[in-house]
Amino acid sequence: MAGANVIEITDANFEAEVLKSDVPVVVDFWAVWCGPCRAIAPIIDQLADDYNGRVKVGKLNVDQNQKTAMALGISSIPAVFVFKGGEVVDRKIGAGPKSAFAGLIDRHVDEAVA
Repeated sequence: MAGANVIEITDANFEAEVLKSDVPVVVDFWAVWCGPCRAIAPIIDQLADDYNGRVKVGKLNVDQNQKTAMALGISSIPAVFVFKGGEVVDRKIGAGPKSAFAGLIDRHVDEAVA
């Protein structure tokens, strides 16, 4: 379902994959029933390919992983969060063009690479 470079984030692996990651992590919070979530899915896959090796990209199904979604206060999806050093450093709520999500990532990747 997700692209080859997109990892599945769950309540069980959230800490290891996201909070303890040594690279920035982009997490797409989504659900099967969410039309805008399905609309941005190909964009998330493209970003995972574009930023492969510099950023980790994952998807968290909010219906299957309610503990993490509730802990982060996710009340509207799609919600794309950028984590760096275990902290939320940026977020975009709702759908948008690829450039909007790439800009979100670029603000934090360039710092990591510099």
